[in-house]
Amino acid sequence: MATLLYRLGKTAYRRWPIFLAAWLVALIGVGTVAGALSKPMSDSFSIPGVASVEAAELQQELFPDSAAVDAPSATIVVAAPEGHTLAEKSYAGAVTGLVTGLGGLADVPDTVVGPAQAAAGMQAQVTAGIDKAQAAAEAAGQPFDRDAAVTQAQTQVAAATPLSEDGRIGTIDFTFDVPEVTDVTPGMQDGVTALLETARDAGLTVEVSGQAMQSMEQGGGSSELIGIAVALLILAMTFGSLVAAGMPILTAGIGVGLGISGITAMTAVIDVPSSTTALASMLGLAVGIDYALFILARYRSELEHTDDRAEAMGIAVGTAGSAVVFAGLTVIIALVALSVVGISFLTAMGIGAAATVVVAVLVALTLIPAVLGMLKTKAFGGTFRRYVPRRQANGRVVNNGARWARLVGKAPLAWVLLVVVGLGALAIPVKDLHLALPTDSTAAKDTTQRKAADLITEAFGPGRLAPMLVVVDGRGIDSAEQRQAAYQQVTAWAAQQDDVANALLAGSNENGAMIMVQPSSGAEDERTEQLLSSLRHGSPVIEAQTGATVGITGLTAIQSDVSKKLADALPIYLGIVIGLAFLLLVMVFRSLLVPLTATLGFLLSVMATLGATVAIFQEGAFGWFPGQPIVSFIPIFLIGVVFGLAMDYQVFLVTRIREAHVHGASYREAVVDGFRNSARVVTAAALIMTAVFSGFIFMDEPIIKSMGFALASAVLFDAFVVRMVLIPALMYLMGEKAWYLPKWLDRILPKVDIEGESLERAHLREQYRDDDEELVGV
Repeated sequence: MATLLYRLGKTAYRRWPIFLAAWLVALIGVGTVAGALSKPMSDSFSIPGVASVEAAELQQELFPDSAAVDAPSATIVVAAPEGHTLAEKSYAGAVTGLVTGLGGLADVPDTVVGPAQAAAGMQAQVTAGIDKAQAAAEAAGQPFDRDAAVTQAQTQVAAATPLSEDGRIGTIDFTFDVPEVTDVTPGMQDGVTALLETARDAGLTVEVSGQAMQSMEQGGGSSELIGIAVALLILAMTFGSLVAAGMPILTAGIGVGLGISGITAMTAVIDVPSSTTALASMLGLAVGIDYALFILARYRSELEHTDDRAEAMGIAVGTAGSAVVFAGLTVIIALVALSVVGISFLTAMGIGAAATVVVAVLVALTLIPAVLGMLKTKAFGGTFRRYVPRRQANGRVVNNGARWARLVGKAPLAWVLLVVVGLGALAIPVKDLHLALPTDSTAAKDTTQRKAADLITEAFGPGRLAPMLVVVDGRGIDSAEQRQAAYQQVTAWAAQQDDVANALLAGSNENGAMIMVQPSSGAEDERTEQLLSSLRHGSPVIEAQTGATVGITGLTAIQSDVSKKLADALPIYLGIVIGLAFLLLVMVFRSLLVPLTATLGFLLSVMATLGATVAIFQEGAFGWFPGQPIVSFIPIFLIGVVFGLAMDYQVFLVTRIREAHVHGASYREAVVDGFRNSARVVTAAALIMTAVFSGFIFMDEPIIKSMGFALASAVLFDAFVVRMVLIPALMYLMGEKAWYLPKWLDRILPKVDIEGESLERAHLREQYRDDDEELVGV
């Protein structure tokens, strides 16, 4: 492979006009197709095999006119000042104006009613129902306990009423007249928020929550710009050249642009979820900068040994480019393996990001050499700082990387114990990990969604925000009387479960029934998850007693099921990623122990990251953030993204160590030489990623904060603790045994030369004649 890539890099450097023209044609061609033929991205969310989704489908089958779980609904919460009620004239008028305004919006049905009117209607309906039941009982000559019926009815009204007991807080529910949540436009949302401002001017506290009013603005743009600015600064300090600093960012941007355009173009022939571009752009930019940085740094290093720039470029692509290819393959494995989770949007995100990584690899192998061929001597122009390192008598550089490697080599066992104990201690809180999906209750405190959720909790309890719907299929029951009795029996069974505030029959027909169950605890509470589990485990018993079929759905149930599906898939995903990457690294390094230490080190860094995230965000350590569950998809994203980056650093560090070893260095000097040549570049790459991810910690959204913290912490732990401390210490301890490979395995593995052993480089043999020469001059 090294020879093939050597020729590719050399050709791209010499024939740069052809390669630049090819990239330009690709950009224009793919961009034209994307602009002319692309279709809107899909926002459908399908999770096959999830019980709550199947129950939701059953609900639509039994009750075609009922609101779907994912309906574009919203809830406006209105509150009078403390000591006042919504019934007072001034506030009642404001609420009426708000309701009238909502009904007048083009995309909102005119059936919207205020909280007082809805509560009165419910009370009248219940009273009429009691009167009807009493009349029927008297006509049949049967006794009727009106007081008991009234008590039971009042309990049902209290459970569903949109008006708080003291009359101060009320809710207004409405649904936009569009098929799906994704059809709600910012203009439709703006019409609602304008009405809210008018009601606020009248003295009311007015907030809004619900799926249909989630912000449709894509945040994070300023954080990306800050990350790019920090990356530019780090690259400038690394190369001491403004031109060289800008090149990785420019080429990475081109790669991301082509990748995103390609994803957009694919909508012409297949459905592509709108979430696909998110991970593709973030990871494409990250690895694009990394890969360009590695090629550029190796090219500059090779210029110290030859004046032939084309030859230096060929060597750089033949060696660092080989490492780029295999580092890219590990990232692609981690991303494509997201498909094992069985959630469509995760699969699409993984495949889209993997395609963008492929483009980033091609950019590093062909576009970077072509740009350098065009710039020639100006590639490192705009120099503001010259790098003049100390050297040994044989010409080898003595820098901080070499010094650090020698320091670790003085007491490698102590360093190993320190890292294992330290990261192991940080991982302890993982045992209490609680995964959940975000809700309005976990939104940022200054958002209207969070304020609305807090008001609803204050007025009706936290369970009002976490309702579950028990769907009863009664089509297998013969008579109408038996069906009604079965529905009542299921309702009573649900009400008897622990942590149930109330359960009421929300609707029934000749086919089935819907029973609304309100927990006593909130959606993110573990007791609510236990309630769902209890309902599921008890379903077979109540089904046997009644002859009906029972399913549990609702947004809370669906979110809980998705969280469980993600948690269950995590070990499988981790096993696939690590297993395939281990096999790939065995082939790359011709060793069993080096890949093993690489993957075990990664597990240490990931567990430490999850432990720190649980301690700070779930347990509320140090009081920095209010305690709340960890978002369900953070662990799997963390593994996928960080595994790719970690293997990047592993490949680039250890291939330089192996390169020195195969060219004659002792195992100790090989470690030193690997750090001499790669530590500076890997440090720069890790700092860039840390800066990019850390920017998200300062955003308002708690979910984004936790993701930014987890990703930044993982890069810090893996790059600076595992790769810079644990790996060299283990390499010292293993010595020559690090490169042990059974002969039978060596024979069947394909020969892959990524260290450039096949390339003629006489200066390396000369360098390793004496590993103990003293320092000389500057």
